Amino acid sequence: MANAITNIWRLSRAGIVLAQHGVRFVPKGQPVPLALKLARLATLPITLIAAPFNAGKPKTRRISSALAALGPSYIKLGQFLATRADVIGPELASDLSHLQDRMPPFSMAEARRAVEEALGGTLEDHFVEFGPPVAAASIAQVHKAMTVGRDGQRREVAVKILRPGVEKRFKRDLDSYFFAAQLIERVHAPSRRLKPVAVVENLARTTELEMDLRLEGAAISEMAENIGSADTTFRVPVVDWTRTAKRVLTTDWIDGIPISDHERLRAQGYDLKALGLVVLRSFLTHAMRDGFFHADMHQGNLFVDRQGRVTAVDFGIMGRLGHKERRFLAEILHGLITRDYKRAAEVHFWAGYVPPHHPVEVFAQALRAIGEPIHGRTADEISMADLLGQLFAYTEVFDMQTRPELILLQKSMVIVEGVARGLDPSLNMWTAAEPVAKEWVEANYGARGAVKKAGEGASTLARVLADVPDMLAEAERAFVGLSQMAREGIRLDPETVERLSSASSRRERLTRIATWIGALSLAALAAKYVGLI
Repeated sequence: MANAITNIWRLSRAGIVLAQHGVRFVPKGQPVPLALKLARLATLPITLIAAPFNAGKPKTRRISSALAALGPSYIKLGQFLATRADVIGPELASDLSHLQDRMPPFSMAEARRAVEEALGGTLEDHFVEFGPPVAAASIAQVHKAMTVGRDGQRREVAVKILRPGVEKRFKRDLDSYFFAAQLIERVHAPSRRLKPVAVVENLARTTELEMDLRLEGAAISEMAENIGSADTTFRVPVVDWTRTAKRVLTTDWIDGIPISDHERLRAQGYDLKALGLVVLRSFLTHAMRDGFFHADMHQGNLFVDRQGRVTAVDFGIMGRLGHKERRFLAEILHGLITRDYKRAAEVHFWAGYVPPHHPVEVFAQALRAIGEPIHGRTADEISMADLLGQLFAYTEVFDMQTRPELILLQKSMVIVEGVARGLDPSLNMWTAAEPVAKEWVEANYGARGAVKKAGEGASTLARVLADVPDMLAEAERAFVGLSQMAREGIRLDPETVERLSSASSRRERLTRIATWIGALSLAALAAKYVGLI
């Protein structure tokens, strides 16, 4: 009971702050639960009194000011809800998409204390120079520092430090979010399809990962492995694991031109159109090929280094897609590009996103309504992110359940598309995406995919064949046991013993035959597909 009263008090305070800043926290066009109607009525006097002070302020500024006043966890909540237009409505989601995660920095004394507690010793034991914060957000801030390696080489590094007490603050506010979500699900049946509790759980998992900087370091390392040395267009920082802990992350310093500084990039002779293509294709490649993508690739997190490579920083928010989701993404893009709406619709049913009681043909008709208009428009009028937004708008019509991983993908694509279009306003999103989607489909379902599956089958068969000696040994032990039982307690006539011996010999012959059949089958598969690779 006391916990419920505490949560009601916290949520009431949040409602008052939102009302003071003139923020409409009841989404337009959405069914409104009675509790929210009462909340809106209770805060109406505050809204009216504050109205003259908020007049002329853009709605995005009001939201930013209100969430900043409420604290770091509300800024993170606002950023997260910007990806959930299905929950809060497209208008409010659009307003929140402009929210900047910026907070006043904490002091150098607190930064020193955090580093020393995390790494041990003194600050000077780890860094020969340690500068003031260069960026501060709701969860952490970044300092520029200098290290000296064993070889005596000085190296510039970026040191990311969690805010003091941020874990406790987030836990307290997340309790309130869970309380509100559970209350909404209990009293407002139409909201249950949107799974508000699952939304908060997703936010909780995301922030929990963000608040362990070792996991961010691991994400950087994993993406570096995925990219490999062959990619000369996109890179990520190198993690300094000796100076990384749960609350401190150290990477090499990225000395590059912000990708938003178009004039400086032009002055250095960079091709902005080529950079736009790199940003988009890198993102799609990471999402489809690897199933692991940077989910916050806004302009502030992208630089162009001296070699002309696009370099990403801040890996606190990452997205993962399983094989099913990657096939869904590739088939949707490929189907809409090639106008194969039936195939794109079938993928939705195959993935289980659309319940089977809906006709495939009707859903294909809905996809045609989305896809056909793009084919008669110019490149700068086509938005892949908007198209995916239209696709998700059909979720209620076709009883589609919320898919958080796909919504995070859409949010990320909105950001990436904005960066790419900023570099090249005439960038044809479909032309840019087609080779990536086509390559994935062919690699997984074309000739190469067949060879890959044959290889996986061969691996499975090899494991089975590798177990044959153990199986034979087990059969031999069983036979010896039976013989011993015959000698010591159970009397078997000579005819029965002869039958057991014959069965054992027959099993050995069948096993040898199966081994040869398996080997010949693998050879046949290799011969069949060797000309297709």
